[in-house]
Amino acid sequence: MAQCVQSVQELIPDSFVPCVAALCSDEAERLTRLNHLSFSELLRPFSRLTSEVHMRDPNNQLHIIKNLKIAVSNIVTQPPQPGAIGKLLNDVVSGSQPAEGLVANVITAGDYDLNISATTPWFESYRETFLQSMPASDHEFLNHYLACMLVASSGEAEPMEQFSKLSQEQHRIQHNNDYSYPKWFIPNTLKYYVLLHDVTSGDEQRAESIYEEMKQKYGTQGCYLLKINSRAPNRASDEQIPDPWSQYLQKNSIQNQESYEDGPCTMTSSKNSDSNLLSLDGLDNEVKDGLPNNFRIHPLQIDQCGDPPNNTDGSDYAKSASSVHETKKASAGVIRGACLTLTDHDRIRQFIQEFTFRGLLPHIEKTIRQLNDQLISRKGLSRSLFSATKKWFSGSKVPEKSINELKNTSGLLYPPEAPELQIRKMADLCFLVQHYDLAYSCYHTAKKDFLNDQAMLYAAGALEMAAVSAFLQPGAPRPYPAHYMDTAIQTYRDICKNMVLAERCVLLSAEILKSQSKYSEAAALLIRLTSEDSDLRSALLLEQAAHCFINMKSPMVRKYAFHMILAGHRFSKAGQKKHALRCYCQAMQVYKGKGWSLAEDHINFTIGRQSYTLRQLDNAVSAFRHILINESKQSAAQQGAFLREYLYVYKNVNQLSPDGPLPQLPLPYINSSATRVFFGHDRRPADGEKQAATHVSLDQEYDSESSQQWRELEEHVVAVANKGVIPSSFYPTQYCLNSYSDNSRFPLAVVEEPITVEVAFRNPLKVPLLLSDLSLLWKFQPKDASGKDIEKVKERVTGEPEMIGTEVISEFLINSEESKVARLKLFPHHIGELHILGVVYNLGTIQGSVTVDGIGALPGCHTGKHSLSMSVRGRQDLEIQGPRLNNTKEEKTSVKYGPDRRLDPIVTEEMPLLEVFFIHFPTGLLCGEIRKAYVEFVNVSKCPLTGLKVVSKRPEFFTFGGNTAALTPLSPSTSENCSAYKTVVTASPSLGTALVSTASSMDFGTGTGQQLEAIPVPLPDSVLLPGASIQLPMWLRGPDEEGVHEINFLFYYESVKKQPKKRHRILRHTAVICTSRSLNVRATVCRSNSLEDEEGRGGNMLVFVDVENTNTSEAGVKEFHMVQVSSSSKHWQLHKSVNISENKDAKLASREKGKFCFKAVRCKLKEGGIQPSEKYTFADIIFGNEQIISSASPCADFFYRSLSSELKKTQDQLPTYPEKHATEGAVRLIEKCSEVDLSIIILWKAYVVEDNKQLILEGQHHVVLRTIGKEAFSHSQKQEPPEMELLKFFRPENTTVSTRPSVEQLSNLIKTSLHYPESYNHPFHQKSLCLVPVTLLLSNCSKADVDVIVDLRHKTTSPEALETHGSFTWLGQTQYKLQLKSQETHSLQLKACFVHTGVYNLGTPRVFAKLADHVTVFETSQQSSMPALIIISDA
Repeated sequence: MAQCVQSVQELIPDSFVPCVAALCSDEAERLTRLNHLSFSELLRPFSRLTSEVHMRDPNNQLHIIKNLKIAVSNIVTQPPQPGAIGKLLNDVVSGSQPAEGLVANVITAGDYDLNISATTPWFESYRETFLQSMPASDHEFLNHYLACMLVASSGEAEPMEQFSKLSQEQHRIQHNNDYSYPKWFIPNTLKYYVLLHDVTSGDEQRAESIYEEMKQKYGTQGCYLLKINSRAPNRASDEQIPDPWSQYLQKNSIQNQESYEDGPCTMTSSKNSDSNLLSLDGLDNEVKDGLPNNFRIHPLQIDQCGDPPNNTDGSDYAKSASSVHETKKASAGVIRGACLTLTDHDRIRQFIQEFTFRGLLPHIEKTIRQLNDQLISRKGLSRSLFSATKKWFSGSKVPEKSINELKNTSGLLYPPEAPELQIRKMADLCFLVQHYDLAYSCYHTAKKDFLNDQAMLYAAGALEMAAVSAFLQPGAPRPYPAHYMDTAIQTYRDICKNMVLAERCVLLSAEILKSQSKYSEAAALLIRLTSEDSDLRSALLLEQAAHCFINMKSPMVRKYAFHMILAGHRFSKAGQKKHALRCYCQAMQVYKGKGWSLAEDHINFTIGRQSYTLRQLDNAVSAFRHILINESKQSAAQQGAFLREYLYVYKNVNQLSPDGPLPQLPLPYINSSATRVFFGHDRRPADGEKQAATHVSLDQEYDSESSQQWRELEEHVVAVANKGVIPSSFYPTQYCLNSYSDNSRFPLAVVEEPITVEVAFRNPLKVPLLLSDLSLLWKFQPKDASGKDIEKVKERVTGEPEMIGTEVISEFLINSEESKVARLKLFPHHIGELHILGVVYNLGTIQGSVTVDGIGALPGCHTGKHSLSMSVRGRQDLEIQGPRLNNTKEEKTSVKYGPDRRLDPIVTEEMPLLEVFFIHFPTGLLCGEIRKAYVEFVNVSKCPLTGLKVVSKRPEFFTFGGNTAALTPLSPSTSENCSAYKTVVTASPSLGTALVSTASSMDFGTGTGQQLEAIPVPLPDSVLLPGASIQLPMWLRGPDEEGVHEINFLFYYESVKKQPKKRHRILRHTAVICTSRSLNVRATVCRSNSLEDEEGRGGNMLVFVDVENTNTSEAGVKEFHMVQVSSSSKHWQLHKSVNISENKDAKLASREKGKFCFKAVRCKLKEGGIQPSEKYTFADIIFGNEQIISSASPCADFFYRSLSSELKKTQDQLPTYPEKHATEGAVRLIEKCSEVDLSIIILWKAYVVEDNKQLILEGQHHVVLRTIGKEAFSHSQKQEPPEMELLKFFRPENTTVSTRPSVEQLSNLIKTSLHYPESYNHPFHQKSLCLVPVTLLLSNCSKADVDVIVDLRHKTTSPEALETHGSFTWLGQTQYKLQLKSQETHSLQLKACFVHTGVYNLGTPRVFAKLADHVTVFETSQQSSMPALIIISDA
């Protein structure tokens, strides 16, 4: 139980006090009424004695009474009605609420920290009122009147006569059988005569004389002169006198106020008859209205209609009417005791002392003696009961029968003079004067008698008081007999059916058990008395039981919470809404956040309802909000009910303040960090063959790798546009902002271009949510062109379209537990600063008959396809937390977040807007296939655009053609088969001879061979006007690797009018091309041994080309035709085909391989022409009757682009070392000898069958030949992973890079060629030695002087060499030393000597070379390219 102001030792004596009746004359009542008090109310604050009182017990022992209090009340002739008592108790509880700002106790139990109010003043008020308002009954005498004060005024005409009348009236009420109420203790009631004297208006001498007369007639012990009203009523406000009556009388005044200031219950009129009051607390679900019941006759008397039965009651009824009037005025601030001074207070206090000392206590003492004597005589005992007590209790006890064995004889009534009642009377008297030992003895004796007679009501009363007396005995000689109380409670409740008495038992026993810290037993007792007949009582007892559980040594927190919930439920049924709400809130502390979601939902729902009923709308909204935002485990129907309730409450809140700010709605959830913002128009869908650029859209997933690629492309093109330097103000363009993008800057939006905000909603409920009139909420600060604010900030929920147009989605349905995004648009029409704050919408749910997916709506729906049952308008803010900062030490050690400005765009001035469409753009190509498409550029804005460029990571994939119209074919129809190439029909030339043309790489927009190049798009006049469009051809070449390729194009353009904030715009396009295998080309180049040249210059080479058809006929390719082989180089050109085959059409079916051999010669230099470094020579060898001009677009374009990408690759692979020594220069000269700069272009056609039609595809492959003798491929071969090597744990001694040239490089310095007759006839029989002249040609391939040593001696290292060479010898010098100038050719005349016939290899001379001007000799044998065989035959 909760803590109480009084201890149980103070509570029980104050609850059972001697009762004194008061009977006043009308004049006496009038005098007290001047103070707005009745006589009994006048005495109430002074009814406790300030000093100890002594009296003697029947054994003549002195007994001390401490803090004695008496209860004086007006005589009431009708018992109080249960309904009225219930109403009073209800009012007392509802009027007592927790004090505002009261600091609650914090109880820590395990994981719980609970704020619990330590005291429950409403329970104490209830208990006090309940005990005071108990009606007097026949089986006990505790609240029977012991005495009666007869009060008359000194101002009456005949006061003595008035006393006689009052005395007779009292006698009539007590002894006339017409009155069963009130109850009197003994027939011989003490009468005490009081003369009231008004000091201000009365005659004091007359009063004194009357008092003297009274003393003579009634004795000095039986009368008193009480002087009051020492000051005039009009002087009442002059001096402030304390008001001791307020604390006693405010409980009465509670009834005079409306019980529920803001209760929801239907008010019933005050004309209800008594039959309406059914239960003990009377008004479980009803509340009285109108004038309160007036209890002046009895504080609990209900007003009766009609005439009073007699004069006495009539006067009391008149008084009651004035009492109602008085209490109403009192509540308006009327001062009680206005005519009384402090001296009068002391006089009243003295009067009570005198009455108790001289009148009441002697009367009680005498009555106890008389009763004791009667009992002794009845028992025939010689000693007094007091002295015999011990013997009675220590002897053999009569075994008590079980309560269940006893018959229901509660109806047994004893006559008033029955000896059993006399002992009960004596016990009650002793109890009232705190003589608990004697009281216990008497109760115990009476209990036995009653049980023997099976008078159960009497027995229960005796058991109850015996238990209380035993507890209150000084010195605690015996333990508290709790089983007495249990038996009494069970008897009252089950046998006597008297819940009022049972409740009293429980209240007393629970307090006693609590004082002994027996909280568990107290809780069980309190819970046992909860029943359906009284919700108020059950609520209060359950609440006290809950406090017992929390106050235990080991607090039982969950039991506390559970019983608080039960108490709250019963408070609610009793109409005590505030207390119900408080109980639920207390319990919520335990259930909150512990995973008891269903219990939490129930509590929140109830809190919401009670708060709404009490018009605490904010609390109601908060509670319902909690139900909805927690992950609810409720069924769909229950969630729907919660949602409807919430909407209903919210609607009422909004109606109270329709012009107030929009409320924050809890549903649906918004994942703010997933909000995406897109600047620009939506992408147009593909229209037939016309396909719009993919650009950026909200449908694309974020990919960090691709966004990094786009950033690099943009940086590159911006650098190109700004002459190689990226401006400091440059910031990568971001069209779509999300949680991955850099949102630290204010994004730039363009006026007249929409801003789309994608908001991620989630519906956590199992019922669908319907959002209607959904739009963005924003704030806008307009600015002029110079950036100054134009006017005050505008905030709009509904759009003013002249500044910002707002798109409204009329209906947006989110199904149960669905995540869904809404895309909301704003249309800025003015420059300035825009702040997107959140979303605003009507939250509603669909009527029950509509299915979840919205199909089958009710007939007659006016809102669209869904029918709203109820909706409220509100908002949700979009608050996005920026990224956590982690740069400085301070940021790393604390938690700080940067800004996220994606919702705060700055609207800038108008910019041009480009749209790009691709026409006939393929999705699948063969590797190397050339296809012609068209690109359409459209300026859809009102500004002209310029500086259009395109950049891609794969520039070799596409071309717009050359810079000059002559180089670019006009349209595909200029040649047969609609070729994409520029072609010329040729007369059949001599087989395999080359047609030569030249072109500069500058004509095709390729320069230094860098990977990324911004290619300018050839617009007429470099400007695209507003609304204008232009179509340009675009050639595509399938990438050399098979598979799916994503190729990114970035289009860059600027406004003609320079903007300070936004200098350029970009448009992205990602083309996805699937390539399938076509041809695999490999080529090698080697020096020709032939030294003949038309020009007389040495240096012919042979080019071997292998072409393999690797296509597996997946794409329906029948066969490939080699149409033309072209070469492109600054120094070399193909001269003619040396293929032996006469097959003009080189066809390759699937998996076939073809081999070609071509002769290459050095290019001719035109006199005074352009330097060869700037011109490439193209030579075409045609296999058909149509020449493809390889030096024109698109053939040359793709060649140059592949060349530049190849250059980039080789530059990446080659290590770069600084040239430190002359030796390295020498090495470079040697390296140059073996270098060839020759590229081969294979042009082909593929015949494809598709849908029974034959198509001709065409394409080209490139092979770049760089080194003599090294094989080159048309596309890079897959490299085998390197084998695993052992780790080396030592440092190599020499870490310098070796500068020695390789063997292959050295072997290419000198080209050797032997000239001799293929066969030689010699008559060996005539001449035994055969001498054959042989010419050895030495040609210096390098551009440096070379020292050469020719050694003719045979090597004798291996037996194989002896076999081959041993049969002939060289005559003459065995070694020649000579120097060859740059590219000089020298011939040596040699003689070979043979001794017999055979086939001989003359390739035995060994040639050594070194650079002439270097000391370091890099000598190695020059290898001959092939054996030089001679046949010697006999003539």
